[in-house]
Amino acid sequence: MERGPRRIPEATVARLPVYLRILLELAEEKATTISSERLAELAGVNAAKVRKDLSYLGSYGTRGVGYDVEYLLFQMSRELGLTHDWPVVIVGIGNLGAALANYGGFGARGFPVVALIDADPAKQGMEVAGLRVRHLDELPDVVREHEVAIGIIATPASVAQQVADRLAEAGVMSILNFAPTVISVPPGASLRKVDLALELQILSFYRQHAAIDAATRTGAAGHGNGGSTRRGELTPNAGGGAVRTSGSRRVAKPAKAGESERRAATADRRPRPARASAETGPG
Repeated sequence: MERGPRRIPEATVARLPVYLRILLELAEEKATTISSERLAELAGVNAAKVRKDLSYLGSYGTRGVGYDVEYLLFQMSRELGLTHDWPVVIVGIGNLGAALANYGGFGARGFPVVALIDADPAKQGMEVAGLRVRHLDELPDVVREHEVAIGIIATPASVAQQVADRLAEAGVMSILNFAPTVISVPPGASLRKVDLALELQILSFYRQHAAIDAATRTGAAGHGNGGSTRRGELTPNAGGGAVRTSGSRRVAKPAKAGESERRAATADRRPRPARASAETGPG
């Protein structure tokens, strides 16, 4: 029985572009081979994961030699669909949309920006990055003219879902959303999201916790200096018990039942030195 093609997990698909970028840099440096350990180090993963990922491409490398860089580039480009161009339309030509349109890296990687769309009549006919801005109502014509494969949404959040619907109706089934909102697409369409504010919030989480950890370590070191009582340490109490330190507070620990009485009785039984009497004189 003939088996179908092996399905590549989404986590592996997400790592393939990282490997591809590394391999492109190595190819520019005229490197011919690379080991899984070196590729793992550059990609920030472990070598076993790299070998597993590459096995989905049918590439297993050569023991003691590694992987052929050019062949890996071919395999990844083929798997990622980069053996031909995918025309892109950007909808929403504000600050972000204009910046994306002016970025030359898309075309160099096989994603040429072929059209710019905006619903604002004041922007109709403007030229950005050598392209004339067209109205949203022209989207179906634009898609047919340029055989658009991917749509980028760079609009305000309030209209992002409407734009996604218009793209899908025009036949654009691959959408990259930059708008800070959750949108949905019809079955069969692919949707990816880039939320810059979300990424910044994640960074702030790690930054805050790093600061908290640093403050905690500094505080712990301060309690250990100068012979002061450390947190959680017991010190004697005059009433027969003890005091446990807890940060800046001192919490009294009661003495066990009868302990004070036993201490007093013991003190009474100790021999006491004879006191000099007024009647006693030198012998």
